[in-house]
Amino acid sequence: MKTIAIVGTGNIFETVHYPQFSKYSDEYAITAIVTTSEEGGRAKAQQYRIPHYYTSVETMLQERKPNIVVVCVPNKFHYETVMQALRHGCHVLCEKPPAINSEQAREMMELADERNLVLAYNLHHRHSANTDFLKQQIDQGKLGHIYNVKVNALRRRGVPGWGSFTNKDMTGGGPLIDIGVHMLDTALYLMGYPQVTSIMASAYREIATKKNKGTLGSWNPDTFEVEDAVFAFLKFKNGASLTLETSFALNIQEKSVMNVWLRGSEAGASVFPLAIFGDVEGELTDTEFPFLDERGNHENSIKRFLARCEGKDAMIATAREGCELQQILDGIYQSAERGEVVTYD
Repeated sequence: MKTIAIVGTGNIFETVHYPQFSKYSDEYAITAIVTTSEEGGRAKAQQYRIPHYYTSVETMLQERKPNIVVVCVPNKFHYETVMQALRHGCHVLCEKPPAINSEQAREMMELADERNLVLAYNLHHRHSANTDFLKQQIDQGKLGHIYNVKVNALRRRGVPGWGSFTNKDMTGGGPLIDIGVHMLDTALYLMGYPQVTSIMASAYREIATKKNKGTLGSWNPDTFEVEDAVFAFLKFKNGASLTLETSFALNIQEKSVMNVWLRGSEAGASVFPLAIFGDVEGELTDTEFPFLDERGNHENSIKRFLARCEGKDAMIATAREGCELQQILDGIYQSAERGEVVTYD
């Protein structure tokens, strides 16, 4: 029996990691959790029938020696926790974003490579049935050369007022690093993670520092430290371009938009919902896929992670892709802060 330890016991632990990893209880046992308080750890361990609880990651690693560590703590602590787990020889599944900056993501990747360990990120939208099907079509050349991509991760007034989402020190940023990262990774994955050559971006704090109520409840505008919207334009070495719009608060018609649109030389596509736009002998066609099940994102992400840990060939958001993604996130924030284009060799 292989063992799993989960660091962090917040909402994502309860709604995703515990129920999903529990499906593999014949082969994997969740034997330990790490929390910030003794009392909270004891309560969670009793509630979920987990035999051991800790307030120290290092002590847990030394005493329990798990095969796998799942990291679902605030962004600020991703780097430290992942590095500890890798040093103890554990495979790691880490929540998004990879880290606070690309230097940390690179060190995490290098250590995982050095120790021949799996380091994956739970960027679960790339594991949807829609994304799977569209990637297959792209690999078969059905869209041709993908030369332009549009990425939206927008909320009209969806500021998460709980937890640490609006604390810049804890998270590293706002909607870009919370929800934008999901759609951006999906887009880059479908494009084959091309090399970025330049980034131009703007970030704004125009609404959430003045308002205090939205579709996800209320927040304190006085402690809102992150951006409420980011807009970016990326160019790639292969000639492609990508536009990104992401927000916690933006005066738009829709309550929420989470989608990626790809424009290729042979056809275009929308990912959520999946549709392919093309033509047949000059007649324009729109092909929809209403019966694809979009509910298995997290299930697929964890199933594929476990398969990779077992040495099987399964698609995951790799440490290298995480490093490249983090570099782009850094570039977007740097461009917005400096008011200039960020370029890469």
